[in-house]
Amino acid sequence: MIGVGALMVIYVSLGGMRATTWIQIVKAVLLLGGTIALTVLVLVRFHGDLNRLLFTAAERSGRGEAFLAPGLKYGEDWTARFDFISLGLALVLGTAGLPHILSRFYTVPTARAARRSVVWAVGLIGGFYLMTIVLGFGAAAILGPDAVRASNAAGNTAVPLLALDLGGGAGSTGGTVLFAIVAAVAFATILAVVAGITLASSASVAHDLYASLRRRGGKPRSEVAVARVAAVGVGVVAIALSLLARDLNVAFLVGLAFAVAASANLPVLLYSLFWRGFTTRGAVWAVYGGLVPALVLVVLSPVVSGSPDSLFPNIDLQYFPLQNPGIVSIPLGFLAGWLGTVTSAEVPDDARHAETEVRSLTGAGAA
Repeated sequence: MIGVGALMVIYVSLGGMRATTWIQIVKAVLLLGGTIALTVLVLVRFHGDLNRLLFTAAERSGRGEAFLAPGLKYGEDWTARFDFISLGLALVLGTAGLPHILSRFYTVPTARAARRSVVWAVGLIGGFYLMTIVLGFGAAAILGPDAVRASNAAGNTAVPLLALDLGGGAGSTGGTVLFAIVAAVAFATILAVVAGITLASSASVAHDLYASLRRRGGKPRSEVAVARVAAVGVGVVAIALSLLARDLNVAFLVGLAFAVAASANLPVLLYSLFWRGFTTRGAVWAVYGGLVPALVLVVLSPVVSGSPDSLFPNIDLQYFPLQNPGIVSIPLGFLAGWLGTVTSAEVPDDARHAETEVRSLTGAGAA
């Protein structure tokens, strides 16, 4: 874990955006190739019969037909139902506000190329998500939950174990090769995703914080050096936090990241594009009005403390019952942006808004 983190820091610090782009290209090829291969093998195992796959997974799950019904994970408790809604809102709305995704639009030469890349990305990602459904039910049907838990209580080794079984089992050449491919895909995916986030974080520190605080007359190239130092600092913090969470199923972190993006970034983007009277104060209020509640609610949620599966199970700071804060923090971000605008004395600039609208639709002048 420390080695992967150190490699990521070195990669981002020395390679920057170009290196991060290439590792993400390699990751995408490996991820899609490995997922397609495993999906085909799962379907071949069940002779292409999806019904047989689903009912076998349900039978081996120990939950019967309830395994195939929606809501089993969340049960009948009202907090679980709201948690499901909150997670759904975060995942759907947060995609548009993830900073390391937004920064990718600056790596294409034209607005037309950006739109074309988005179409390809949506298609590939949608196909990948459909294949993960097959892999999930395949792991339940072929391995069973007991075998997965015996390997890792958090369930993080389900896909590698599935690859090992599909290739012929432990000790077989095919199983070893497939297991190695899945391990390589996981390594490349982790490196690419974390590198993108680290690059976005270090760029924000250098361009937004340092540039605004730098004394006049400073060297223009100093921002690059600051970004590299910030990448090291972000990497060290990430490694330390990963060591604390090494025994957890960290999938919940995805939902939390999406919730923060939907709460802090999405209101600003939508208001800027579609509200002619949106002001600078509204933008600032929207960012902090969504970011602060999201972070506070995460700290006070069962994800951090107060439950056996939390990050600090021996500490009880749980005052917010939901694991994902999106259902509360997202509306607060939009509300704060609206309040900041209607209470601002700033006169809306219709010409600037028209320019932004034209650029968003055509890309003219973006360069």
